[in-house]
Amino acid sequence: MEEDKDFLRQDNNYRTLKAFQKAECIYDVTYYFANKFLKVGDRTIDQMVQAARSGKQNLAEGNIDGITSREMELKLTNVNRASLHELLLDYEDYLRVRGLEQWAYDDPRCVQTRAFCKTHLDSAIYREKIQERSDETIANIAITLIHQCDVLIKGLIEWKKKDFLEKGGIKEEMYRARKDWQKKNGAYGRIPYEGSYGVNGHNGVNGNPSGRNTAPTQPISPTQPKKEG
Repeated sequence: MEEDKDFLRQDNNYRTLKAFQKAECIYDVTYYFANKFLKVGDRTIDQMVQAARSGKQNLAEGNIDGITSREMELKLTNVNRASLHELLLDYEDYLRVRGLEQWAYDDPRCVQTRAFCKTHLDSAIYREKIQERSDETIANIAITLIHQCDVLIKGLIEWKKKDFLEKGGIKEEMYRARKDWQKKNGAYGRIPYEGSYGVNGHNGVNGNPSGRNTAPTQPISPTQPKKEG
Protein backbone atom coordinates (compact mmCIF):
# COMPACT_ATOMS: atom_id res chain seq x y z
CA MET A 1 0.00 0.00 0.00
CA GLU A 2 1.30 3.46 -0.85
CA GLU A 3 2.30 5.40 2.25
CA ASP A 4 0.55 8.67 3.02
CA LYS A 5 2.77 11.74 3.13
CA ASP A 6 3.24 13.24 6.56
CA PHE A 7 1.15 16.35 7.09
CA LEU A 8 4.04 18.03 8.92
CA ARG A 9 6.19 20.32 6.79
CA GLN A 10 9.44 18.87 5.49
CA ASP A 11 11.15 22.14 4.52
CA ASN A 12 12.77 22.66 7.91
CA ASN A 13 16.45 22.29 6.96
CA TYR A 14 17.49 25.73 8.17
CA ARG A 15 21.11 25.16 7.14
CA THR A 16 20.11 25.54 3.50
CA LEU A 17 18.68 29.03 4.10
CA LYS A 18 20.88 31.82 2.79
CA ALA A 19 19.80 33.95 5.73
CA PHE A 20 21.10 31.35 8.17
CA GLN A 21 24.38 30.94 6.29
CA LYS A 22 24.91 34.69 6.30
CA ALA A 23 23.97 34.88 9.99
CA GLU A 24 26.65 32.29 10.69
CA CYS A 25 29.19 34.47 8.87
CA ILE A 26 28.12 37.42 11.02
CA TYR A 27 28.59 35.40 14.19
CA ASP A 28 32.10 34.24 13.25
CA VAL A 29 33.18 37.75 12.23
CA THR A 30 31.73 39.23 15.42
CA TYR A 31 33.33 36.65 17.70
CA TYR A 32 36.75 37.46 16.23
CA PHE A 33 36.17 41.22 16.20
CA ALA A 34 34.90 41.52 19.79
CA ASN A 35 37.68 39.42 21.28
CA LYS A 36 40.37 41.04 19.13
CA PHE A 37 39.61 44.75 19.39
CA LEU A 38 37.63 45.22 22.62
CA LYS A 39 39.36 45.29 25.99
CA VAL A 40 39.08 42.30 28.30
CA GLY A 41 36.30 42.93 30.80
CA ASP A 42 34.32 45.17 28.44
CA ARG A 43 30.70 44.07 28.67
CA THR A 44 30.26 44.97 25.01
CA ILE A 45 32.15 41.78 24.09
CA ASP A 46 29.47 39.53 25.55
CA GLN A 47 26.68 41.75 24.28
CA MET A 48 27.92 41.70 20.69
CA VAL A 49 28.65 37.98 20.69
CA GLN A 50 25.26 37.19 22.24
CA ALA A 51 23.43 39.42 19.75
CA ALA A 52 25.22 37.69 16.88
CA ARG A 53 24.43 34.30 18.40
CA SER A 54 20.78 35.20 18.87
CA GLY A 55 20.62 36.34 15.25
CA LYS A 56 21.67 32.86 14.18
CA GLN A 57 20.06 30.60 16.78
CA ASN A 58 16.60 32.16 16.65
CA LEU A 59 16.51 31.70 12.91
CA ALA A 60 17.21 27.99 13.35
CA GLU A 61 14.79 27.59 16.27
CA GLY A 62 12.05 29.47 14.44
CA ASN A 63 12.44 27.27 11.39
CA ILE A 64 12.08 24.11 13.48
CA ASP A 65 9.22 25.45 15.62
CA GLY A 66 7.45 26.45 12.41
CA ILE A 67 6.73 22.77 11.74
CA THR A 68 3.90 22.98 14.27
CA SER A 69 3.50 26.72 14.91
CA ARG A 70 3.60 29.45 12.29
CA GLU A 71 3.05 32.03 15.02
CA MET A 72 6.17 30.97 16.92
CA GLU A 73 8.14 30.79 13.68
CA LEU A 74 7.31 34.37 12.74
CA LYS A 75 7.93 35.57 16.29
CA LEU A 76 11.40 34.02 16.54
CA THR A 77 12.35 35.11 13.04
CA ASN A 78 11.50 38.69 13.98
CA VAL A 79 13.53 38.32 17.20
CA ASN A 80 16.38 37.35 14.92
CA ARG A 81 16.03 40.65 13.07
CA ALA A 82 15.93 42.60 16.30
CA SER A 83 19.14 40.96 17.53
CA LEU A 84 20.97 41.77 14.31
CA HIS A 85 19.85 45.40 14.47
CA GLU A 86 21.17 45.58 18.03
CA LEU A 87 24.49 44.26 16.75
CA LEU A 88 24.44 46.76 13.88
CA LEU A 89 24.23 49.62 16.36
CA ASP A 90 27.20 48.23 18.30
CA TYR A 91 29.35 48.25 15.16
CA GLU A 92 28.22 51.75 14.21
CA ASP A 93 28.93 52.97 17.76
CA TYR A 94 32.39 51.42 17.66
CA LEU A 95 33.31 53.31 14.51
CA ARG A 96 31.75 56.61 15.57
CA VAL A 97 33.26 56.95 19.06
CA ARG A 98 36.72 56.03 17.81
CA GLY A 99 36.67 58.44 14.91
CA LEU A 100 36.75 55.64 12.34
CA GLU A 101 34.88 55.76 9.04
CA GLN A 102 31.66 54.00 8.25
CA TRP A 103 31.77 53.58 4.51
CA ALA A 104 29.09 55.33 2.47
CA TYR A 105 26.85 53.20 0.29
CA ASP A 106 28.52 54.39 -2.93
CA ASP A 107 32.07 54.22 -1.54
CA PRO A 108 34.14 51.90 -3.82
CA ARG A 109 35.17 49.87 -0.76
CA CYS A 110 31.54 49.40 0.21
CA VAL A 111 30.56 48.48 -3.35
CA GLN A 112 33.33 45.89 -3.50
CA THR A 113 32.43 44.50 -0.07
CA ARG A 114 28.74 44.18 -0.98
CA ALA A 115 29.61 42.25 -4.13
CA PHE A 116 31.91 39.90 -2.21
CA CYS A 117 29.47 39.30 0.65
CA LYS A 118 26.60 38.69 -1.73
CA THR A 119 28.28 35.70 -3.34
CA HIS A 120 30.24 34.26 -0.41
CA LEU A 121 28.24 32.44 2.25
CA ASP A 122 30.97 30.20 3.71
CA SER A 123 31.97 31.49 7.14
CA ALA A 124 35.42 29.90 6.80
CA ILE A 125 36.33 32.43 4.11
CA TYR A 126 35.58 35.33 6.45
CA ARG A 127 37.47 33.77 9.35
CA GLU A 128 40.51 33.61 7.10
CA LYS A 129 40.23 37.01 5.41
CA ILE A 130 39.48 39.18 8.44
CA GLN A 131 42.74 38.29 10.16
CA GLU A 132 44.49 40.49 7.61
CA ARG A 133 42.10 43.44 8.01
CA SER A 134 41.89 46.43 10.35
CA ASP A 135 39.12 46.95 12.88
CA GLU A 136 37.57 49.63 10.65
CA THR A 137 37.46 47.28 7.68
CA ILE A 138 36.10 44.34 9.66
CA ALA A 139 33.39 46.50 11.22
CA ASN A 140 32.30 47.67 7.78
CA ILE A 141 32.29 44.09 6.49
CA ALA A 142 30.07 43.09 9.40
CA ILE A 143 27.74 46.03 8.77
CA THR A 144 27.41 44.97 5.12
CA LEU A 145 26.66 41.38 6.10
CA ILE A 146 24.03 42.50 8.61
CA HIS A 147 22.22 44.67 6.04
CA GLN A 148 22.21 41.84 3.51
CA CYS A 149 21.00 39.33 6.10
CA ASP A 150 18.22 41.71 7.16
CA VAL A 151 16.96 41.89 3.58
CA LEU A 152 16.93 38.09 3.36
CA ILE A 153 15.08 37.75 6.67
CA LYS A 154 12.43 40.30 5.65
CA GLY A 155 11.88 38.34 2.46
CA LEU A 156 11.65 35.13 4.48
CA ILE A 157 9.03 36.63 6.78
CA GLU A 158 6.94 37.79 3.82
CA TRP A 159 7.15 34.34 2.25
CA LYS A 160 6.06 32.69 5.51
CA LYS A 161 3.11 35.07 5.81
CA LYS A 162 2.03 34.34 2.23
CA ASP A 163 2.43 30.60 2.75
CA PHE A 164 0.28 30.78 5.89
CA LEU A 165 -2.50 32.66 4.08
CA GLU A 166 -2.50 30.09 1.28
CA LYS A 167 -2.10 26.87 3.29
CA GLY A 168 -3.00 27.77 6.85
CA GLY A 169 -1.32 26.38 9.94
CA ILE A 170 -0.92 22.96 11.51
CA LYS A 171 -4.67 22.55 12.23
CA GLU A 172 -5.56 23.09 8.58
CA GLU A 173 -2.79 20.74 7.48
CA MET A 174 -3.97 18.05 9.90
CA TYR A 175 -7.57 18.46 8.73
CA ARG A 176 -6.61 18.13 5.06
CA ALA A 177 -4.42 15.13 5.78
CA ARG A 178 -7.23 13.44 7.71
CA LYS A 179 -9.78 14.05 4.97
CA ASP A 180 -7.40 12.74 2.32
CA TRP A 181 -6.78 9.62 4.39
CA GLN A 182 -10.48 9.01 4.86
CA LYS A 183 -11.08 9.49 1.15
CA LYS A 184 -8.47 6.88 0.31
CA ASN A 185 -9.49 4.38 2.97
CA GLY A 186 -13.27 4.61 3.13
CA ALA A 187 -15.90 6.82 4.69
CA TYR A 188 -15.31 5.43 8.18
CA GLY A 189 -11.57 5.80 8.09
CA ARG A 190 -10.83 2.10 7.45
CA ILE A 191 -10.27 -0.09 4.42
CA PRO A 192 -13.37 -2.24 3.72
CA TYR A 193 -12.85 -5.83 2.67
CA GLU A 194 -15.15 -8.70 1.72
CA GLY A 195 -16.82 -10.32 4.69
CA SER A 196 -15.89 -7.57 7.11
CA TYR A 197 -18.13 -6.27 9.83
CA GLY A 198 -18.41 -2.53 10.03
CA VAL A 199 -19.51 -0.26 12.79
CA ASN A 200 -23.20 -1.00 12.28
CA GLY A 201 -23.23 -4.69 11.44
CA HIS A 202 -22.53 -6.83 8.37
CA ASN A 203 -20.79 -4.64 5.74
CA GLY A 204 -21.17 -1.69 8.10
CA VAL A 205 -24.76 -0.76 7.16
CA ASN A 206 -27.37 -1.46 9.86
CA GLY A 207 -26.64 -5.20 9.79
CA ASN A 208 -28.19 -5.46 6.32
CA PRO A 209 -26.03 -7.62 3.97
CA SER A 210 -27.60 -5.96 0.94
CA GLY A 211 -26.01 -2.67 1.91
CA ARG A 212 -29.38 -0.84 1.85
CA ASN A 213 -30.54 1.22 4.81
CA THR A 214 -33.64 -0.19 6.46
CA ALA A 215 -35.80 0.99 9.31
CA PRO A 216 -34.81 -0.53 12.66
CA THR A 217 -36.81 -3.62 13.61
CA GLN A 218 -39.09 -3.17 16.63
CA PRO A 219 -38.44 -5.65 19.45
CA ILE A 220 -41.00 -8.45 19.80
CA SER A 221 -42.60 -8.72 23.23
CA PRO A 222 -42.89 -12.29 24.59
CA THR A 223 -46.44 -13.73 24.86
CA GLN A 224 -47.80 -13.40 28.37
CA PRO A 225 -49.39 -16.61 29.78
CA LYS A 226 -53.10 -16.41 30.59
CA LYS A 227 -54.07 -16.33 34.17
CA GLU A 228 -56.32 -19.23 35.21
CA GLY A 229 -59.57 -18.27 36.88
